[in-house]
Amino acid sequence: MTSPVPSPHDGGKGAEGRDDDGRKGTPDDGRNGARDGGQGSARDGARDSARDRRDGPAPAPPRQTSSPDPALAPPLVSMDIAHAVEGGGKAVSLTIDDGPDPVWTPRILTILRENGARATFCMIGPQAAAHPALVRRVVAEGHRLCDHSVTHDTGMDHRSRAYQREQIRTAARQIEEASGGVKPLYYRAPGGAFTPYSRQIAAGAGMRPLGWNVDSKDFETPGSDAILRTVKDELGNGPTLLFHDGGGDRSQTAHAMERLLPWLRGKGYAFGFPER
Repeated sequence: MTSPVPSPHDGGKGAEGRDDDGRKGTPDDGRNGARDGGQGSARDGARDSARDRRDGPAPAPPRQTSSPDPALAPPLVSMDIAHAVEGGGKAVSLTIDDGPDPVWTPRILTILRENGARATFCMIGPQAAAHPALVRRVVAEGHRLCDHSVTHDTGMDHRSRAYQREQIRTAARQIEEASGGVKPLYYRAPGGAFTPYSRQIAAGAGMRPLGWNVDSKDFETPGSDAILRTVKDELGNGPTLLFHDGGGDRSQTAHAMERLLPWLRGKGYAFGFPER
């Protein structure tokens, strides 16, 4: 089934100057990203400050290497891009992007349940709004929600601050409404197109920016054997694994996960969530 998502590609091929491509690495301190929407004027900053700043004393700053913009709402969680698993240990973090999809999300939820695995579902806002029962099932079965924008625009890091803010906030609201009031805990920029601004907007709303260490490349539909081989070969890169349940036919993803999850269990891995 074809999803309305413009592009399922979350491969994270970072362009020069991008804030961070979402993949493994040290937490970004904001200094690496010259691309902050390209239109970060003083007028934008003043407007953001008036709209975003909260009344009362600012909360204690989270531990992070990033340098928040004092003109914006302070981060409620770290605005560093998360790659590690919450609690550490020998564990992987399964992340599932571009849904929910009425065919593939239920299939993947069944595979997760059969293997006692938990995952983080990075949802497109309108997809969540169109399938609220699936969003509620994801939550009811013990998984977490992640904001993956409204239109899956992998060029968001070239767009204005107003555009980035709208993509993040609208999707978060759609996901929360579809879930029955459960907020997304993470924000993953489409294609890893983060900027320091978008990371702080997300963190200011309580959503940790979420990257990945291992890209299964399932969006290329290379076959379940190839997907499985890619994950096994790259597992040493880190614990956060990227798959898709939306954006097209995900039968290969499902077949690969049916084999991968028991294999991970057999190797002594637990299934956790990304750090917050």
